[in-house]
Amino acid sequence: MKLLLIEDEKELAESIRSYLKGNSFICEWVNNLKNAIDKISIYEYDCILLDLMLPDGNGFEILKELKRQNKIEGVIIISAKETLDTRIEGFNLGADDYLTKPFHLSELLVRIQALIRRKNFKGNNLVAYNEIEIDIRSKTVKVKSKKIDITKKEIDLLLYLIGNENKVLSKSAIAEHLSGDMADMLDNHDFVYAHIKNLKNKLKDAGCSDYIKTVYGLGYKWQND
Repeated sequence: MKLLLIEDEKELAESIRSYLKGNSFICEWVNNLKNAIDKISIYEYDCILLDLMLPDGNGFEILKELKRQNKIEGVIIISAKETLDTRIEGFNLGADDYLTKPFHLSELLVRIQALIRRKNFKGNNLVAYNEIEIDIRSKTVKVKSKKIDITKKEIDLLLYLIGNENKVLSKSAIAEHLSGDMADMLDNHDFVYAHIKNLKNKLKDAGCSDYIKTVYGLGYKWQND
């Protein structure tokens, strides 16, 4: 899962990034309004962590920009500024949650996981798709009730495909989801093909139907024939 952290406190940002990385998230970081707007204009995220007091403007501008661009990213405001009016304005502009500084990183993680479940999987920790069962919390996958050997990156890919059922996902979109903005620095996206191939083989070997379809020249999609 890919997140964008918009926070100008370097020490806090590094702490959050390190903690989330240890919990299998890709967390990109920007420390001002301008760079944040550039990021959300180019990339898509599963969740945005938004500080309101930025050196070059108010974080509410990010919420307004997301609305202007018809983006659907989930947003958790993380701010030391907490008044009833501030919270109401944040929610009215489209924020999904509000966490007041200081906070425990474990609570932030729970809020992120809950938001992603609400946005993508109707609040469920267990995602069931025909013979496939994914436990989001324990990062395990079962096919026909039998646990299979699968990497965290492959689980992330599986959830991304299922969450976008019947949508064609380009190689670049999958690369960005799996690697964040690091994908721009790669000469090619061959690693996407490798992950797709490995996931297809593991599901097939477990007796799963072939849901991952190659759309030649465009990318891949999850489809139940």
